[in-house]
Amino acid sequence: MINAAQRGGPPTPIPIVFCADDFGLEAGVDQAIVALAQLGRISATGCLVQAPNFEQSALALKGLPIDLGLHLNFTEPLGQTGLCLPLGELLWRTYSGLINRQAVATQIDTQLDLFEKHVGQAPDFIDGHLHVHQFPVVRDVLLQAVLRRYSNNLPWIRDTRPAPLSAQLPLMQRLKARLIGALGASSLMRLAKQSGMQSNHGFAGAYDFDRPHPAYETMLAAWLEQAAPQMLLMVHPATHASPTLAFGTDRVQEYRVLSGAAFASRLQQHGLQITRLSKLLAHPGHKT
Repeated sequence: MINAAQRGGPPTPIPIVFCADDFGLEAGVDQAIVALAQLGRISATGCLVQAPNFEQSALALKGLPIDLGLHLNFTEPLGQTGLCLPLGELLWRTYSGLINRQAVATQIDTQLDLFEKHVGQAPDFIDGHLHVHQFPVVRDVLLQAVLRRYSNNLPWIRDTRPAPLSAQLPLMQRLKARLIGALGASSLMRLAKQSGMQSNHGFAGAYDFDRPHPAYETMLAAWLEQAAPQMLLMVHPATHASPTLAFGTDRVQEYRVLSGAAFASRLQQHGLQITRLSKLLAHPGHKT
């Protein structure tokens, strides 16, 4: 097949996914995500459906041209009932097999029920707050719930195995990206593929909020230089942050960069197009 470049036309844009985590967490986060969606600067957002004001916040999602997904939560105390543990304890319990499987199943079904009720649709995708969707036991129960509920139209699922990472990024940041992927991504993807679920190809955007790190513009430039089709870049924007919002300063900085003209120019420079993964995967000519 002759491509656009061979015909003398412009090269075909490279489709990538920008996914904003934590919709529902607080007003500044929600406002940033809605604004970026309207600007075409993100193509997906993951929802914390047990957040106290999520029912009201979800009204702003209606009609946005992005994928809407469940940001599965087992670690963030949002006033919900059911299973919620500090990350370290959740890791220990899932990897030791000592977690209550029924409690996991109940929490997953509760969150899927809330998503459908307040968003008004099945999720386009599923990922996890602190990547809990890939942990042992959780991934098994999650896939069972997805197949039971959405067998006729399966959501895509986030693969956290890292995209190629630029040597310009700090060593500890590159190690963190690899550690995230090592905490169950390969096993999850094997099971997901067996179940017929699709995913992104390559993951970027992780950095350590607690450590000194380069300016967000610098990190974003390094991630985009390595971008390949179907890469997913995770973002955490906020227009403003309450005193209790974790890493609020970094979130506001992310929003400033992502909403700016320089970001749009950089996408064009690299031939990248922010794309809804659900639409890309549904395209008849798509190959996984």
